[in-house]
Amino acid sequence: MRATKGDKLVQHGRTVGQHDKVGEIVEVMGTNGTPPYRVRFQDGHEGLCSPGPDTEIRHGKDIGRPVGP
Repeated sequence: MRATKGDKLVQHGRTVGQHDKVGEIVEVMGTNGTPPYRVRFQDGHEGLCSPGPDTEIRHGKDIGRPVGP
């Protein structure tokens, strides 16, 4: 997984009824775009994230694309 500053990080809900959590990558702390990432989520919360299998990176060209399957 690789990202750049400004990409969107989408953590998909793990259970029925749980919404996706979307944030903007504000800092890439790994080498060559690899995790960990500092992410600012829509609710204003900012945190360090090492994405798992339920996470997707939306690059600049994909940002307008709807979130979901």
